Amino acid sequence: VQLQASGGGLVQAGGSLRLSCAASRRTSSNNAMGWFRQAPGKEREFVAAISWRGDRTHYTDSVKGRFTISRDNAKNMVYLQMNSLKPEDTAVYYCAHSRFSYGSSRQADFAYWGQGTLVTVSS
Repeated sequence: VQLQASGGGLVQAGGSLRLSCAASRRTSSNNAMGWFRQAPGKEREFVAAISWRGDRTHYTDSVKGRFTISRDNAKNMVYLQMNSLKPEDTAVYYCAHSRFSYGSSRQADFAYWGQGTLVTVSS
């Protein structure tokens, strides 16, 4: 599976961005998908995950109520809608393909990773 993330850019605090992740083959292959991010000088961290059916999602506490993960298995796409962005959301965002059908926050549960897309939020 090859993953291509896009949609990053520069946005002012309070603004919105929508990240997209295109998979090279069917994402509806019973695998959950996730988004992670890595801020400058920090370790990569979990952001959000969605089950293969799209019926279960979970988020890291810092983005709950602001970010929404979704997927369109017919289009092999996963999305991350980010609203009310804050400067601390600045990071390279990575989409990832899980080994399992359920969502997880553990990086070790994800076998395939995209190249990342940079999100910069100015204050």
